[in-house]
Amino acid sequence: MDAGAAARATSAVSSIPRDQDGPVFRAPWEAQAFAMALTLHDRGVFTWPEWAAALADQIKRAQAAGDPDTGETYYQHWLATLEHLVAAKGVTTHETLHRYRDAWDHAADRTPHGQPIVLTAGDFE
Repeated sequence: MDAGAAARATSAVSSIPRDQDGPVFRAPWEAQAFAMALTLHDRGVFTWPEWAAALADQIKRAQAAGDPDTGETYYQHWLATLEHLVAAKGVTTHETLHRYRDAWDHAADRTPHGQPIVLTAGDFE
């Protein structure tokens, strides 16, 4: 991950969990979601103020629906915001996002614990 890009993101989006070395993650998928957002920002898909506003809206909606806001779901909100923005910006569609989510679920279901998940053409059926 580009340390400079991560530092710019944590400066622009004050809610990002961090320590003195930069952003912190509870699981590898959180770092991957963070890196995807950095890449899309660097490619001009959204600005950090736009991202921060969309993330704040997502968190408010989740809290209104009962999310206890303990910090444990932060990157779930991050991922939901990422999915919303890439669909809203026309990078992909909600349908394509759901298709891939379903394929990953199918692949995960057939993968033994501890083994890497590999998508196959059959996962999309």
